[in-house]
Amino acid sequence: MTSTGDQTALLEQQEAALKLAQVQRNRTLVRWWLYVICLLVLAMVVVGGATRLTESGLSITEWKPIHGVVPPLTLEEWEEEFVKYQQIPQYSEINPDMNLEEFKVIFWWEWGHRLLGRVIGVAFFVPMVVFWVRGRLEPWLKPRLVIALVLGGLQGALGWYMVASGLVERVDVSQYRLAAHLTLACVIFAYLFWIARRLAPGETPTSLEQQRLSGIGWLFLALVFVQIFLGGLVAGLNAGFTFNTWPLMDGQWIPVGLLDLSPVWRNFFENIMTVQFQHRMVAYLIMIVAVVLMVMSKRRSGAKKIMMRAGHINGFVLLQVILGIVTLLTVVHLHVALTHQALAVFVLGAAVDYLAGLKGPYPIRT
Repeated sequence: MTSTGDQTALLEQQEAALKLAQVQRNRTLVRWWLYVICLLVLAMVVVGGATRLTESGLSITEWKPIHGVVPPLTLEEWEEEFVKYQQIPQYSEINPDMNLEEFKVIFWWEWGHRLLGRVIGVAFFVPMVVFWVRGRLEPWLKPRLVIALVLGGLQGALGWYMVASGLVERVDVSQYRLAAHLTLACVIFAYLFWIARRLAPGETPTSLEQQRLSGIGWLFLALVFVQIFLGGLVAGLNAGFTFNTWPLMDGQWIPVGLLDLSPVWRNFFENIMTVQFQHRMVAYLIMIVAVVLMVMSKRRSGAKKIMMRAGHINGFVLLQVILGIVTLLTVVHLHVALTHQALAVFVLGAAVDYLAGLKGPYPIRT
């Protein structure tokens, strides 16, 4: 005959099992929602790249977070937008012969870029509120999602700050602000993907594996972010349209003129030759570190999942380097360049996945 104590213990076990199952279901929903947001951020990076390559980023000269959702609908409204564009240096110095139909092409790229940003905001905020109200978010997760929301708002403000740099004295946007805008987009992607991957069920590697491999994993991730920032500088200076040979650059392994600007630090951000050269060199360094990461993963763990993640990193890095070379040799062909930019996010995702796998799933507290 079962005692009252045994019955109570059994009921507690059943209740705990039900709570655990509910947490797992909630985590699955949240994880896939975050995957969708990550895909939208990836799309945003690609559309942003297209906006830059088509010189469309300055076609909308005002920031209207709400009213700007509606594009021009009449000929009068189109002409009004065109007149605003005609007031900035890019029109007078670069596109003085542009007609209204040509203006519409660059306008739609920028409008689409901004609309996608708004879609991401809604796609993140509304489900977050629904999950929050329905109790599907664990307490530790709530502040993390609020941080992501703040980062998204900051990204929108930074985007306008970037556009504003090209409306008065310049014919394009500041390469500093463009690089910062791109890097922050990738920070948001990495942050959300980290949370999503750690919401997935799985085994946690041993503490010894974590100690042995976390260092090289974080080093690789840091280099990827550095390279993304440098890629933003390359895009901002149109440096990819110069020195379109490989492996030599300007006919040399180390070209002359890398430090022509004064003071010296300006060369690393404003000298077109130096900016492209350092982007190349960091790519080689990333390849080396990726191989080292693979070797260390095998020697210090050998676990199937860790090796698989290290393999993903090396595969994406190899493809990215090849695409980078093709982008250069094709003088920044639009489709090749956009694929190169998109694949950078895949490399970033692989780096985050490697580290998330080492960390293991977030502990469940029922």
